[in-house]
Amino acid sequence: MESGGEAPDTIAAIATPPGQGGIGIIRLSGPSARKIGETIITRSLAPRVATLTRFHDVGGSQLDEGIALFFPQPNSFTGEDVFELQGHGGPVVLDLLLASVCKLGARIARPGEFSERAYLNDKLDLVQAEAIADLISASSEQAARSALASLSGDFSATINNFLAELTRVRVYIEAAIDFPEEDVDFLAESEVVSELTTLSTSLANVRSRAAQGRVLRDGISVVLAGKPNAGKSSLLNALAGEERAIVTHVAGTTRDIVREHVIIDGLPLHLLDTAGMRETEDFVERIGVERAQAASVEADALLWIYDAAEQPAAASTPEDLLPPILLQHVLAHPALPLLIVANKADLLASHLIEVRQAQPLQSPSGIRYHRLAVSAVSGTGLPDLKARLKAVAGFQNTGEQLILARRRHIDALERCQQHVDAALNALQSGQLAGELAAEDLRYAQRALSEITGAFSSDDLLGEIFSSFCIGK
Repeated sequence: MESGGEAPDTIAAIATPPGQGGIGIIRLSGPSARKIGETIITRSLAPRVATLTRFHDVGGSQLDEGIALFFPQPNSFTGEDVFELQGHGGPVVLDLLLASVCKLGARIARPGEFSERAYLNDKLDLVQAEAIADLISASSEQAARSALASLSGDFSATINNFLAELTRVRVYIEAAIDFPEEDVDFLAESEVVSELTTLSTSLANVRSRAAQGRVLRDGISVVLAGKPNAGKSSLLNALAGEERAIVTHVAGTTRDIVREHVIIDGLPLHLLDTAGMRETEDFVERIGVERAQAASVEADALLWIYDAAEQPAAASTPEDLLPPILLQHVLAHPALPLLIVANKADLLASHLIEVRQAQPLQSPSGIRYHRLAVSAVSGTGLPDLKARLKAVAGFQNTGEQLILARRRHIDALERCQQHVDAALNALQSGQLAGELAAEDLRYAQRALSEITGAFSSDDLLGEIFSSFCIGK
């Protein structure tokens, strides 16, 4: 049902990607879906039977020919009557069909409205609805498999199991509060503490898988910064495996940000090749330098690249290399991964040995950083750089099924963990143990319920479904 208890109207959308293709689909959902669809095909249609037929506009003229399908409520994706017109994938034909169904009483669907109706009609929970969008946008095989697992209900089942365990322990604790005359000290029994301890450990494991999954889903933004002719564009091309950025010996060739999306062992990396940072009188190049600085302070990880043949190893600390604006940013954000990369190291083999460090270093001002040596031309050091990027992203491709989590999932899991641990501390402290533990477990349950949508606000739903594509 629509919010506010109003009867839902009938929505329609093109459910296939824009552009030309072999097949294009118009999807309708709502109380008038069957009537509108059968008007378009000028015939009655049996449920769940694919029927080859002709499509007509409101005036009776033929628009296309294809397959029509009708799924009656409640056994459809949205839980409402759903009608699909599967014709040819030409944008003009699809637009004409969509205009016709709208003239017959449907309206254009909002982004994600089909999935939203499936959620509102209890066909999906929020995790499964989000998994649809994640499966569509998956950028790697592992991300697609993780999204499919969430769509199948694996993550929801884990959350529901936690909720059941929290409910059981909370009932046990509240029974001890409500029936003290039974002369049984429930809270003194080690079983409750043991169960909450086990639950806390399990939550920590799921949080770790969710954190890994969020990196798998979103990837990290990595800025390649440095002075002109340090080899930033060559390194981007080497990581991408193809010529994506223009490379010349002329300083200042890159004047704007070049963005490239690459996958390293399942980890999505959003690489940003930036203009060489230097003082310049060239107006256009100066804009490029400013954009490079702005991108660097917004990055999830920063690669400062310098020419190994020009810069001695002893002077390769952040204080010696970074321009003031970036140095100040790194000092203010000590958790920002910083990699100092000596490029063109194939030209100076002894330098390559000097700068290669297995462990993070610490600069005189306390900046923690990694120091590597690579050659974008020969490929020397690239495997080490890729491994270091995965490490600083916190990504480990262990083969374990990850949870393709979003920020809101991780926030909810963190709050749940905090309340479970607070309940444990309350039980072990003794004073008002039952009341405090029960209250914390109630908050823990509420936090978990936000994940699946058992507890949610209209604002949250609007934010979630607005990120979906139209037709889903």
